[in-house]
Amino acid sequence: MNHINISIINQFPQAFEKSLIAVIVTQENVDFLKSLWKNFPQNPEIFTKEKSISIQPNENECIVFQGYQHFKDLEPEKFRQHIFGWVTRLNKMEFENLYIYFPGIENHPQSKLLIRSIAEVPILSNYQYIHLKTKKEWNSLKNVYFVTENLNWENELNIATNVAKSTCIARDLVNDPPNLLDSVILSQKAIELGKKFGFRVEVFEKSRIESLKMGGLLSVNLGSKVPPTFSILEWKPEHPKNDKPIVLVGKGITFDTGGLSLKPFDAMSTMKCDMAGAAAVLGAMCAITSNNLPYHVIGLIPSTDNRPGENAYTPNDVITIYDGTTVEVLNTDAEGRLILADALAFANQYEPELIIDLATLTGAAVVAVGDMAIAMMSTANHDVTEQIIKAGFEVHERMVQFPLWDEYKELIKSDIADLKNVGPRSGGAITAAKFLQHFVKYPWIHLDIAGPAFLNSPDSYRGKNGTGVGVRLLYHFLETYEHWNKSQN
Repeated sequence: MNHINISIINQFPQAFEKSLIAVIVTQENVDFLKSLWKNFPQNPEIFTKEKSISIQPNENECIVFQGYQHFKDLEPEKFRQHIFGWVTRLNKMEFENLYIYFPGIENHPQSKLLIRSIAEVPILSNYQYIHLKTKKEWNSLKNVYFVTENLNWENELNIATNVAKSTCIARDLVNDPPNLLDSVILSQKAIELGKKFGFRVEVFEKSRIESLKMGGLLSVNLGSKVPPTFSILEWKPEHPKNDKPIVLVGKGITFDTGGLSLKPFDAMSTMKCDMAGAAAVLGAMCAITSNNLPYHVIGLIPSTDNRPGENAYTPNDVITIYDGTTVEVLNTDAEGRLILADALAFANQYEPELIIDLATLTGAAVVAVGDMAIAMMSTANHDVTEQIIKAGFEVHERMVQFPLWDEYKELIKSDIADLKNVGPRSGGAITAAKFLQHFVKYPWIHLDIAGPAFLNSPDSYRGKNGTGVGVRLLYHFLETYEHWNKSQN
């Protein structure tokens, strides 16, 4: 990953070297800015049309004035999009330094989100996965300077930097090709990240998984030459605010061919991303520990690939999940819910305050909400559900909530077992979640990230290919968790 230095300074340098200077202009600060720049643009459209005006005094310096009518008109996501534009322009100019100046930012009602964007968006926008190329052309951006007299914002920049870097870790994992990231390698990377960031990691190998009778994970693994793994991550600070842990569960299918229910080529070509849920959990654990969030958090990652090997599980098999539930397999391409069933049933032993799972689970979620949103279902109470929805809007990893009505469970009842692993084509995202709900005994939120986890074309600071979706959402939700938690007491 291309390293970027994020820092805070209280004044501009005497001279600029290969620098883009971005200035936010509003009616509230325009008179002050006019006193600083003799060549300040006089075009009134900078306000009325939120116009961007650029001047380039010399070959080493470009000043961009971005206008808004008032502070309140600048929404955090709009600000992120502008920062992405500045980073893109800077790299095209082969400049190295980005200065961001927003006098009066502390008066904005969402000032914390804006300031964090100054650190996170350049890192996310500048992300490159090119280390496997023989010729590497790195972006030119090296330094981001937030110009402000209030140096107390440095902590917010540090928090955002850690979260953005953790998101890039998740992106790297999703972008790794399957021959370089199988279930065993994924567990080894979890151990390495645990050592680096300070969370505990325990890995169950195949013999332990067999002794635990995790029939979902073992069945999906039957066609693979690589053994399954089950990784347990744990962050428990000295004085956690929660008595019972929050458990994060991430689907870790390192490549999904569909098994004997083989996917067509066009549906298989991006299936290295089928472990994006596991990547999100790992990235979130890195962010949580690097910023020392005061909550006891456990991560569970069941992992295997899904291939049509000679011993592969087949449609019509009946398998037994960790909790004893029997499942009739009708489609081997509905494998993610089988390994998650083991993990969710295993999570119950912690008596958790909340379970959140993340999975690239269904194509139905993509059909329903595209790549702009996460399909979410919840059995948690209203306050908790609303809090994660709010967190999603604030970091722009938005969710659409779907129902979990009892009638949907009727659609996954089997004639010969307790459940079947697929229902009818309609309502597929919901019946998949209803299947998972069977194994959960505690408050639970299900996030189907199949749409936004992997993009085939670039989209602003989300980039192309693996997006790392879920890391920023989980961190922001857990960071604000105490607010609603206190209100319950």
